[in-house]
Amino acid sequence: MPFPERNPLHMARLVGSLLATAIALAVCAAPAQAAPVDFTGIVALNNCSGSLVRTPNSAPGDKALVLTNGHCVKFMAAGEVLVNQSATRSFRLLNGAGTQIATLQATKLVYATMTDTDAALYQLNTTYSQIEQQHRSRALELATTHPVSKSDIKVVSGYWKRIYTCKVDGFAYRLKEANWTWKDSIRYTQSCNTIGGTSGSPIVDVASGKVVGVNNTGNESGERCTLNNPCEVDQSGAVTVRKGINYGQETFHFSACFGAGTTLNLSLPGCTLPKP
Repeated sequence: MPFPERNPLHMARLVGSLLATAIALAVCAAPAQAAPVDFTGIVALNNCSGSLVRTPNSAPGDKALVLTNGHCVKFMAAGEVLVNQSATRSFRLLNGAGTQIATLQATKLVYATMTDTDAALYQLNTTYSQIEQQHRSRALELATTHPVSKSDIKVVSGYWKRIYTCKVDGFAYRLKEANWTWKDSIRYTQSCNTIGGTSGSPIVDVASGKVVGVNNTGNESGERCTLNNPCEVDQSGAVTVRKGINYGQETFHFSACFGAGTTLNLSLPGCTLPKP
């Protein structure tokens, strides 16, 4: 049977339509790429670093949160947990290039502890949408899953306006420093040679752009389990000292502890943060 005659114009349109469909499918299937890590959403404290953060459920009209270390609030006793306390503290907000663009004010210390972790969250008197509209800045999202060993990370210090680049080297079952003990701490590879003032810096996962931890300490002189010289303790109690290696604390626990309106609720299912 002879084939029907092909119309060249019809064939050209058909090929063009198929090509457009293929391109559209490829675009839809391509994984979302995180924005390059810079100083957007980063803040500087008078003694530490920090970052504007939000949970996946945060709404534009919610009062914004700032993440830093518990020890940037004060040196707290083992077992001490501070919740929903009035606070007055200012933060210098940076743009992507590291230039100060605003001063933000906290009215509440939502949470702070140095037990099991070393973290604090302040609540500001401005909302996420106000910060975005007035200062063209955005908050970083808190990851809801455990960080991954060997993943690429950046530790972004607002105090020093410096970005450290390295990988997650692994995790310390327990990290002991003086009177404090932290659980499942993030250990960096050597190139994240953080210094004083970088405390409270967010640990940003390069692939996702999300915050997986908060930088808090490092072994400066090789001492064993002393102030500024944390040691690792494994499940059998064996102690390892890694001079020159630095650490941070995981933050994926936080998202499970917040209800609507950036309201902390330590009784929510799945919330494992230490309680007062």
